Amino acid sequence: KQWYQRRVAITAGGNFDVPVEVYTPKDLQGGTKNCAYIYAHGGGAIAMAASDFDALLKHYAVEFKVVVYNVDYRIAPETRCPNNVKDFYEAVKYISKNGESLGVDPAKIVIAGDSGGGYICLGTMVMLAENDESHLVKLAIPGVPMVDDYCFSDTQAMTKEERNNAASFRKIWKYCIAADWEEQKTSPHLFPGKASDKLLEKFPPTIIMECEFDQYITEATRLAGRLRRAGRLLEFVVIPGAGHASSLTPSLKSNQVFFDALKTIAREYIHTQELIVAVKYEFNT
Repeated sequence: KQWYQRRVAITAGGNFDVPVEVYTPKDLQGGTKNCAYIYAHGGGAIAMAASDFDALLKHYAVEFKVVVYNVDYRIAPETRCPNNVKDFYEAVKYISKNGESLGVDPAKIVIAGDSGGGYICLGTMVMLAENDESHLVKLAIPGVPMVDDYCFSDTQAMTKEERNNAASFRKIWKYCIAADWEEQKTSPHLFPGKASDKLLEKFPPTIIMECEFDQYITEATRLAGRLRRAGRLLEFVVIPGAGHASSLTPSLKSNQVFFDALKTIAREYIHTQELIVAVKYEFNT
């Protein structure tokens, strides 16, 4: 059977199972040193499910030559920060710990996610860094990610896309994702972009994927700059002319550019045997 589902049992905010869809290409079945590509789906952390991304991720599995673990993390408002992120974090820990029985090379674990899933991916990076566990991940690829509370700032300075989405995302962050807004609004568990410089230095090697006309472009750019200074940024990829959901619209030329960039990342970073090293930059002023 080419595609199968595995259920990962975790304990984050109670005893329950987090479903994880596992997509294994035929030519990787039976392998003992496969690369695990652990993915968090989009939907603003309040909508959609892992199954909505089946077709896309099966395509990724075949084209990138990886085993994809599509984590169906719980969404808000039923599950709020930090338990939404903990679902994904615990799935990463499970796959790392059970790599031998899963046929996964523990040295080739990649975490990724887009939009709300980019936020889940970044939140997991925060937890890994806090627990000195970033070595479990070879590469992190947050895409068009929700990063921080930039939507609460003055809309006059925003791009059109940021301005059009600011009001709705203020409500989403404050009333859906946050468990306690006043307590969490300065926490990197809610807003990964508020991680300290010291914590950023402990992040896994990171590639941020963005689109020129994305509603999160400013906050993602700010985080990319901080990660570059911290020595954790490998690439900051911005697809020209693309909007937020371009990677999900095959009819767009920018979709192919986005996919080609990911395929290059798979070749140059995921499957390389060399140690991935990001350069830490020091600037004299």
